[in-house]
Amino acid sequence: MAALLLKQAGHEVVGITMSIWKDNPQFKACAGDACFSPDEKKDIAQAQELADILEIPYHVLDCADQYQKIVLDYFKSEYLAGRTPNPCVFCNSQVKFGTLIELARASGLVFDQFATGHYSNLTSVVTLSESNKHEVRRYVLKKAADIQKDQTYFLYRLKQEQLAQVIFPLGGLTKTEVRKIAKDNNLPVSAKPDSQDFYSGDYNDLIGIPDKPGNIVDTQGKVLGTHNGYWHYTIGQRKGLGIAAESPLYVLELDACKNEVIVGCEAETLCSGLIADDLNWLISEQPEKMSAMVKIRSAQKEFPAEIIPKNNGIEVKFASPQKAVTKGQSVVVYQGDYVAGGGVITTPLSAVG
Repeated sequence: MAALLLKQAGHEVVGITMSIWKDNPQFKACAGDACFSPDEKKDIAQAQELADILEIPYHVLDCADQYQKIVLDYFKSEYLAGRTPNPCVFCNSQVKFGTLIELARASGLVFDQFATGHYSNLTSVVTLSESNKHEVRRYVLKKAADIQKDQTYFLYRLKQEQLAQVIFPLGGLTKTEVRKIAKDNNLPVSAKPDSQDFYSGDYNDLIGIPDKPGNIVDTQGKVLGTHNGYWHYTIGQRKGLGIAAESPLYVLELDACKNEVIVGCEAETLCSGLIADDLNWLISEQPEKMSAMVKIRSAQKEFPAEIIPKNNGIEVKFASPQKAVTKGQSVVVYQGDYVAGGGVITTPLSAVG
């Protein structure tokens, strides 16, 4: 649809796809509509069919090695450090809007701008430079017209030089409108289901290490049960703990050093805020203390918080306690419809005790 709309607007369009799947006996993924899946060949064939219908050139670029180093190795190292990564955020900033563009140009393709089908908008603002106080124009992500499909959370790490060459043709349309236009133009993907998953198999395939028995403990260190490796668990998880208790227990923390899973009651999952680092800011060069709306999960609704710069990071104080703040996930800061920036969560701040 991005290609169709751009061609209808009079642009010269070339289609590219990044090939990231590499056969590996470790990956036991079944066929499925996920980004990293053995069904990739089927997706590429369908993309070629669409390019033929649209009468545009089409190229497949092999990004598998870079994807392994940037996304899969990161995914594994984060889980083994007791954190829960968000691979889509880093894939977008470093592979899709990074490696893919570099490989396209290296292959001889000449183009002015790079377009994707993300549900996002892009605008520019004029701000004062922090260094010498002169006016500078900065590119800023703006929420999509279809808030239910908005993907700005996954794009917050894009740098200014990346945003300067990007177009989001679908940002002003709803998904329903996109499907209708596709159907009206006889595109065979008009009813294709949304891709929801990062990997179509068990995440433990990607971690690829043998089970290591350890203890499930409460916040006082009392042993309540056992597990086969802390990396099998996620913060906030309730099901699958295998522990009989008077009230439901939730995963509060993963201790990689001790190979322990720490659990507690629902009240103990509440956090008053968080610390984040590895920041990327869009509206300004660096954050200032501000009141804003934030998201700590992609599918979550925004909620109010206070943003306070701390050394090379930020402290985010929630207006009301939030459940299961997770190390390794991203906190994204919004000012109205615009993405101010965000960072990676390092420390949840408990609301209990």
